[in-house]
Amino acid sequence: MTPGKSAETARPARRRLSVDRRREELMAAALELFSKRDAEDVSIDDVASAAGASRALVYHYFGGKQELYVAALRSAAEQLESRLRPQGGGRPLDELSAGLTRYFDFVEEHAAGFAALLRGGPANRAGEVGEIVDGVRQRLFRLIQRQMRVEQPSPVLRTTLRSWIASVETAGLDWLEHRDIERPTLEKMLVDHMVSLLSVAAGYDPDVNRLLILLTREQLA
Repeated sequence: MTPGKSAETARPARRRLSVDRRREELMAAALELFSKRDAEDVSIDDVASAAGASRALVYHYFGGKQELYVAALRSAAEQLESRLRPQGGGRPLDELSAGLTRYFDFVEEHAAGFAALLRGGPANRAGEVGEIVDGVRQRLFRLIQRQMRVEQPSPVLRTTLRSWIASVETAGLDWLEHRDIERPTLEKMLVDHMVSLLSVAAGYDPDVNRLLILLTREQLA
């Protein structure tokens, strides 16, 4: 065997990936980095190194870091939103519980995407990225409205539901960091938290009080 051939044999074969697959790999590497550090602290070189790709390849697919950041977060948002499609057919609190299970399935299976999407920081509150994050929250809000059989929430109920959504997000991030509460326990605790919030809100809004009575009756039926 000639020396040239030996060197060629020893060189690892380069994987040939489709355009979509390569983009997915780059976005997955980016999400992993964005889940641990603020976007401004992650460079194109960091993403290229994590993905085992060249800097030029990242620029070829995304044009720059902001484009990559937006694409990666949009991908994570779409995956999460696909889990939040309403199922229907059950009692409201049972539907809420089932929705939480699907939500935490995503949290567990796509930890980097969830953390990158919902971590704090100015980059997650402005521009196109802010619109993506707000879109996920709005979809979750509309899902809960549907589960609660509410067409037009009052200001008190709207505030209550949005407060609960913020609690769910925080619980998801905390669970990923510590994992010292069993998932079923955490999910049940969040359903009970919703009932507790509604119980408080009922003292300020008769419509919420009627909703709470309806939820309780249906749950006991």
